[in-house]
Amino acid sequence: MPQQPGRTEDPRDSSVPPVVRNWAGNITFRAARLHTPASVERLREIVAGSDAVRALGSGHSFNTIADTHGDLVSVAGLPATVEVDTAARTVTVGAGMRFAEFTGAVHAAGLALHNLGSLPHISVAGACSTGTHGSGAGNGTLASAVQALEIVTADGEPLRLARGDADFPGAVIALGALGVVTRMTLGLVPAYEIRQWVYDGLAYARLREHFDEILTAAYSVSVFTDWRPDGAAQLWLKQRTDSAVSAVSTDGPVPGDGPAPDTWLGAVAADGPRHPVPGMDASTCTEQGGVPGPWHERLPHFRAGYVPSSGDELQSEYFVAREDGPAAFDALARIGERIASVLQIGEIRTVAADDLWLSPAYGRDTVAFHFTWVPDTDAVTPVLAAIEEALAPFATRPHWGKLFVMGPEHVRELYEHYADFEALTAKLDPRGVFRNELLDRYFPGGK
Repeated sequence: MPQQPGRTEDPRDSSVPPVVRNWAGNITFRAARLHTPASVERLREIVAGSDAVRALGSGHSFNTIADTHGDLVSVAGLPATVEVDTAARTVTVGAGMRFAEFTGAVHAAGLALHNLGSLPHISVAGACSTGTHGSGAGNGTLASAVQALEIVTADGEPLRLARGDADFPGAVIALGALGVVTRMTLGLVPAYEIRQWVYDGLAYARLREHFDEILTAAYSVSVFTDWRPDGAAQLWLKQRTDSAVSAVSTDGPVPGDGPAPDTWLGAVAADGPRHPVPGMDASTCTEQGGVPGPWHERLPHFRAGYVPSSGDELQSEYFVAREDGPAAFDALARIGERIASVLQIGEIRTVAADDLWLSPAYGRDTVAFHFTWVPDTDAVTPVLAAIEEALAPFATRPHWGKLFVMGPEHVRELYEHYADFEALTAKLDPRGVFRNELLDRYFPGGK
């Protein structure tokens, strides 16, 4: 969680700069002031009266994307509205709300989000604004569910953009560059249940041989690995109970509503609950063993009622086209020993293509390679450079909210609408109120 000692409801009465860190503690924000407005009206006053503003969600980014020398605005104090429209199949929520705070109400209305991230503790606006995702070959990023968003722009005025508006594809995953998001409307689907199984000991050779088959074997699939040359992977399968069979392999089907096989592709069904990181307490994880449960209690890896870890970690993630997944896996395996030297755990997932300009899955079905590192930036940074070099042939896109060292000239080549996004930031923020060093470096044309 963000560490915010000295936070006041209205910092106009405080002359002491706050100490604010991100959840992992690797970033100390340089803001002169921290605001936690309780209303959109107060937020509008803050933005209109400032030369530099950045929004802060739940603090789960690992780089300086939310940093500023001016006014840091936490959206956690904005009204926690949850408006479910069963006829339209949408929910409109306050931007600072964490997914765990409103998914129960959505489920109670007989509806569901198409997917969730591994953590239900993250804020909806922060997650969507940085391209965060869950898993599933048919499931888009969390942002792909956004139907409309309301923001406070640089002049303090409110703006609503909806799907179909010309600027909408550039405004959803916008990295906070266009304004402070106050509410989001998300599209919903009928409620569903999920069964979750974990398999241990998936040999790398079998993973490589059946790569696409494994990653499409259930509604949501995660493959955990430490990338050690002599290691083996752990397989998490989250299957909808209304799916009779998701895939059939040489070892048989992965069922939706029946018992799971004891072995699958040489991996063995776990004999008890598992945590993605070996040795950590599995009681914090969502229920496994094929016990059916509501979508919002199975799609995340971690239970909403538990803090998943102490934050003693760093994270990176890289996205390649799904057809390049096996070759990208081979490239990473060749430097696996180096990766393993500073790694806590790696995860491989899939994301469906979308049309959002800065989405890591823009225009292509995607495989995501995620890395949870030891909390040592100096040791991790050269490994990031090695990973990016290994993945360079695959037009690899980094996660906007995690650690990467890729230069702006290379990142620009990865997005068809890069210049369009820069033009959109210049149009909606001509004063540069929402800019910071990261945006100046990667989107200089938006000034």
